[in-house]
Amino acid sequence: MIDGTRRTRMRLTSALGLGLAAALALSACAAPESGPTTGTDGSSSLMLAADNGSPTFVKNFNPFVIEKRTASTIINEPLMVVNALDGKSTSFLQTGYTQPDAKTIVSDLREGVTWSDGEEFTAEDVVFTYNLLKEFPALDSTGVWSRLESVSAEGQKVTFTLQAEDSSAPIIVLAVPIVAEHLWADVEDPVTFTNEDPIGTGPYTLGDFNANQYKLEKNADYWQADKVAADELVLPAANSQLDVVNNGYDWAYAFMSDVEKTWVAADEGNQYWFPAGGTVAIAPNLTKAPYDDPNFRAGMSLALERDSIAENASEGTVGAAGQQGLLLPTQAEWLTDAIPDEGMVTQDTKAAEAAFAKAGYTVKGDKLVDADGKQATMTITTPNGWTDWLRAVQEIQKQYVAIGIDVKINQPQPAAYFQAVQNGDFDVAMTSFGGNGSVYQGYYNLLSSDFLQPIGTTTASNYQRYSNPEVDAMLTEFRTTVDEARQKELAGELQEVMYNDVPVISVYYAGLWGLVSDKSFTGWPDADNPYMTPTPYTSAALVVLTTITKADD
Repeated sequence: MIDGTRRTRMRLTSALGLGLAAALALSACAAPESGPTTGTDGSSSLMLAADNGSPTFVKNFNPFVIEKRTASTIINEPLMVVNALDGKSTSFLQTGYTQPDAKTIVSDLREGVTWSDGEEFTAEDVVFTYNLLKEFPALDSTGVWSRLESVSAEGQKVTFTLQAEDSSAPIIVLAVPIVAEHLWADVEDPVTFTNEDPIGTGPYTLGDFNANQYKLEKNADYWQADKVAADELVLPAANSQLDVVNNGYDWAYAFMSDVEKTWVAADEGNQYWFPAGGTVAIAPNLTKAPYDDPNFRAGMSLALERDSIAENASEGTVGAAGQQGLLLPTQAEWLTDAIPDEGMVTQDTKAAEAAFAKAGYTVKGDKLVDADGKQATMTITTPNGWTDWLRAVQEIQKQYVAIGIDVKINQPQPAAYFQAVQNGDFDVAMTSFGGNGSVYQGYYNLLSSDFLQPIGTTTASNYQRYSNPEVDAMLTEFRTTVDEARQKELAGELQEVMYNDVPVISVYYAGLWGLVSDKSFTGWPDADNPYMTPTPYTSAALVVLTTITKADD
């Protein structure tokens, strides 16, 4: 099956901190029957499964709102795009940046760029965009003004002054889509503005639009137009498995069961790449007993056979995750030697029972019981409709039952699930973390007391309510130092915390489900050349669409 919630989860990550947003179902309206075409004049069309109607499209190209059409990230470029796999950046509206100290970022803007209406792109557009987010916080979905003190420009240099020393800030601050001051300055309410006639600096402009499909046309005046291979992008509203397999898509983002026999077998040139894009974990509520005991959490970790969970959840397309909190292999350079086996935890029933015993629980018959003989119970919360997570939870349930825990599964609708997780209304919850390209940010979102809220009060991250002053001090130093060697030492210390204190139990890697065809275009990112994530619904598409070439070139 195709998991239609995947694109929606990832699309909302920037707004919600982790990939746990409410899922939307794929629509069932018809997609065009014809695939990409190459005309006699050499023009070419590229079909994308990158946007989904609900069930049809609403014309909204406001690049700052969650309900935007995803192609707005192709029309409005940021200063740079970050590869979420390794944290490396590609410059767009800037030629580069420097960080002279941990409180200052200086961006050198690209010259010779024009808006698609012919107006010159200037530093004033950049300053205006950031101040727009400051004036209208609802547009600041990535929280740049939680870091920024001010933004100013002098010539082609834009200076971002931070509120505090923060060496990790560029990856977030410089990724904002830039809009034209001469158009947006007169918008009365930018929060509700739907920007139906978008003007950008990007490689494409909006073409034909209707409720079932829209097109983007190549921007002939784009500053690097010679790198744009496709003359037209086609985005249907319906992207079911049958649509993707039968209608000649060039690039799709979808988890597809038995991908070799479905997508790959459907047409010559069809390929897939499912890199690890985050870590799926179970988060115990640390305000509740027995989950407040690290020994009990260690037992939970040791009781799991992660390979079988990953196999059940993803049909073997992704692997088990280690308990070190890193995304491997892309973050392997950060691994510490202080924990065994690169943080991988092997299922060990005897070791699990020993850890549970330290927490006051022993096995009696087929039950794990406390000192009063009461069986350990657990309810695992996972969102309804997220089938891969459900398969994982069912396997986790089976493994915990085998060690004597009475496990129930709670499946609220996604919106109710997310509210419960944010408010701490759960025993154990399926969750995910990482996948933004920043080792620091992954640990910060997961472990920082900055997110600590009492039960019943919403928090944006650290749903398990972990708090450790020593860890907070590590995170503060990690954020403020620009010494790369020291950053790696601190990352190693945080890996030890993950491994020994078990604030969450990492289970398996979440895949990024990239499906491509090289019949018409080649040069897609893959395992041999992972220059960008295969995610057409994010600004990653800017990098991919300016890298691929026509197959006959």
